[in-house]
Amino acid sequence: MATDVTPPDDVELTGSSVAYGPENPAPVIEPPRARTNRSPRATRTNFELYGWLFMRLSGVVLVVLVIGHLLIQLVLDGGVTKVGFAFVAGRWASPFWQFWDLAMLWLAMLHGGNGLRTVINDYAEQANTRVWLKTLLFTAVTFTIVLGSLVIFTFDPNIR
Repeated sequence: MATDVTPPDDVELTGSSVAYGPENPAPVIEPPRARTNRSPRATRTNFELYGWLFMRLSGVVLVVLVIGHLLIQLVLDGGVTKVGFAFVAGRWASPFWQFWDLAMLWLAMLHGGNGLRTVINDYAEQANTRVWLKTLLFTAVTFTIVLGSLVIFTFDPNIR
């Protein structure tokens, strides 16, 4: 018992009801970013995967560090009015607080720098523009990390 699946002539098929075949091929959908001669070569590294994982992991650690910092510094230790040179000198006398602040500095700068690198890759259309923006970004992140680390490790409470 075979049934005829062809619709009557007065019925118009649309969407998923259309039967595709040799006489009515399915439309070709181009990939969102077709490769061209100007496309960068494919690499075999997993750098973007590691960058993506770093963003997720560093984000979780940063949330803990920043909320802990705000809770301890602002709620438990008397608020903003207590923060001054002597307060910082007392905190940074402990290696625990030096490590805490150093971890916040490094993770925040690397997390933010990686995020901006992704934005530059997505929105800078010219290869030359991407190179200059990433160079400027790398320089700013490196300068801030080096300067911040120097301040944390060479802080002298007895300065006059």
